[in-house]
Amino acid sequence: MSASIYLDYNASAPLLPAARDAVVAALDVVGNPSSVHRFGRDARRLVDHARRQLAARLAVDPQRVIFTSGATEANAAALSGVDVTRRLVSAIEHDSVLAANAVETFAVDGKGVADLASLERALVEADTPTLVSLQLVNNETGVVQPVQEAAALARDHGALIHCDAVQALGRLAFSPDALGVDLLTLSSHKIGGPKGAGALVVRDGLPLKPLLRGGGQERRRRAGTENVAAIAGFGAAVEAANIDAWSRATGLRNRLETQLVAADAGAVVFGAHADRVGNTTCVAMPGVDAETQVMAFDLAGIAVSAGSACSSGKVASSHVLGAMGVPDALARCAVRVSLCPDTMAADIDRFVAVWGQIAVRGQQGRRAVA
Repeated sequence: MSASIYLDYNASAPLLPAARDAVVAALDVVGNPSSVHRFGRDARRLVDHARRQLAARLAVDPQRVIFTSGATEANAAALSGVDVTRRLVSAIEHDSVLAANAVETFAVDGKGVADLASLERALVEADTPTLVSLQLVNNETGVVQPVQEAAALARDHGALIHCDAVQALGRLAFSPDALGVDLLTLSSHKIGGPKGAGALVVRDGLPLKPLLRGGGQERRRRAGTENVAAIAGFGAAVEAANIDAWSRATGLRNRLETQLVAADAGAVVFGAHADRVGNTTCVAMPGVDAETQVMAFDLAGIAVSAGSACSSGKVASSHVLGAMGVPDALARCAVRVSLCPDTMAADIDRFVAVWGQIAVRGQQGRRAVA
């Protein structure tokens, strides 16, 4: 088998050298960042430095950044922490948003873009305090969502808005204030930081009930001793993130999709006619289920995923594709390929070659059954 090829960067990106160095250095800092002695102050300096690194990238006051254990916790904190009785979320949100209490979904179109007319109808019907939640970039299709427009609608109707920007950080230039959102979720390991760290950015002055209670950490907005090493690595990864480098993946993504369509007339690329981040392809191989594809690619030394990493291994088809109106039989045959700045043309060509081999075997199997 040839050298392994990793094409699952939306699930988790390899640790960047700068992040690794920051983690290793922080592991030697013994103090608790809540302690007032010099050992505690040393740890606090690392946490506060990382907070400033995130704040600089997002053009916000560092005090608005709350560190969490990851994006799932940040999403949960956002949806449960504000004083609302109604939560309107897009039908393609991450499971950690859809799993919140008492959520109602608004529609997306066939390209995977949030239907703002559907959102506005729901806002008009609302007669109670409301929170809207809309991703900036969908984790399965890479489709960029109209968050700024949704935020304007939310403001017009007196609603708050939360944005899960996990798949956008480091890939797109944005800030919470330019988007007009009240709350924004981030994750470390999607951009080359360590796993186990995330952040929730909160609009200045917005009251937030803590999801985790107990200590006074994070200005009493998130109890529990901070994961100093992971936070330090998170900050370093954010500072090292190079949007221009990520944008170069677009050419390789286009090469991938062009070759797939040329090699297999049945290949279906989802969200192809929408604005997408440059590194993500969601594509179906009709007649071959996603789980079979993922295992076959893995045996060939290529890592891809069946939709969200949090849902991989499940038999059910993607809720994202279902919301886009994709028939279930086709949705069950979709895999996600996500690239990075270091992906090479040879990696793409190898993927396409293996794709063709899997498709041929699938066709032979269907003929044998028939």
